[in-house]
Amino acid sequence: MRTYDFTLVLANVPELSDEQADALFEAGCDDATPVSRDGRALLRFAREATSLEQAIRSAIADVSRSGLRAARVEMECPV
Repeated sequence: MRTYDFTLVLANVPELSDEQADALFEAGCDDATPVSRDGRALLRFAREATSLEQAIRSAIADVSRSGLRAARVEMECPV
């Protein structure tokens, strides 16, 4: 397996509450770092998976299981 780095922008969440952060952790997002930027909550993932697609799909499923929703995926572009 390989580790994939990507960010999920959460829908309609300007900043995570402690309860939301706990729910994300319990849902399997323990490999994500929560960040707030420009009035939006983001989760920066370093997720192990067999492919980038599988990593992103499983992260979105975990976020949904927490009761939140991912609005979009962001990737860093190598320079």
